[in-house]
Amino acid sequence: MQNELEVIITDQTGRIDKALATTLHNHSRSQITQWLKEGCVFVNGTVSRANYKVKKGDHILITIPEVKELTLEAQDIPLEIVYEDEDVAVINKPQGMVVHPSAGHPDQTLVNALLYHLTSLSSINDVIRPGIVHRIDKDTSGLLMVAKNDQAHESLAQQLKDKTSLRKYIALVHGSIGHDKGRIDAPIGRSKVDRKMQAVREDGKQAVTHFTVLERFDQFTLVELQLETGRTHQIRVHMQYIGYPLAGDPVYGPKKTLKTNGQLLHAKLLGFTHPKTNESMVFEAPLPKAFEEVLENLRKNS
Repeated sequence: MQNELEVIITDQTGRIDKALATTLHNHSRSQITQWLKEGCVFVNGTVSRANYKVKKGDHILITIPEVKELTLEAQDIPLEIVYEDEDVAVINKPQGMVVHPSAGHPDQTLVNALLYHLTSLSSINDVIRPGIVHRIDKDTSGLLMVAKNDQAHESLAQQLKDKTSLRKYIALVHGSIGHDKGRIDAPIGRSKVDRKMQAVREDGKQAVTHFTVLERFDQFTLVELQLETGRTHQIRVHMQYIGYPLAGDPVYGPKKTLKTNGQLLHAKLLGFTHPKTNESMVFEAPLPKAFEEVLENLRKNS
């Protein structure tokens, strides 16, 4: 059975998510944003978007979905925990591991491993994503921050939104990039051709990626990339957009590529402010062995 919340706008102004956050003190803004995404918030009988600006007299009805019982299985899956305290954890995810369960991956995910190895996880996201503040793709390796309680989750998520966290990646791309540095500012949205893909679109969300060339080979370039934003498949889409798709990428790359188990993309460096101590924390993970072996072979043949 669903519960309902009613709000009548009197003197609140601005976006509906902010207006509701100032009114519904027992519910976090992240939770309100999730309700908006799920189409649970109605303004004057119509489903509301997150960017709707409230007006005096608006009647807002929130139908709170029934809480699903957590049935995820804790699984003893090897996990490299780079750092852990009572609030946060930093994980070095291997290539090939899915972050959270989905229809095609009901178990053997990072979340299943976290439930086994960690004593607590935040509950802000839905039941299949406890502790998950941000994601990296299945075939992308590297560092992820995990929230162990809701306060930490709110802080880390806000840092991502404010672009104050630090995320650097290493990628091998097709082609020889002639300039040493670059900035890609191109909005990203769901592809109109294939709903499973993302694409650069004028009506997409702002996405900014910076890159620096680290090493050049005959037909490939090794680059370091820094994210300003965190759109789905952002690096993969942006590098394809400028003509240098990731090596091994089965979705956005060419069919004739290096033999890999997916795109050669590694989340090398992760930095954030600790949600409780305000300490600046930076972590680094070396390239996976398989990635290093590809580079060694390219060096030998160049």
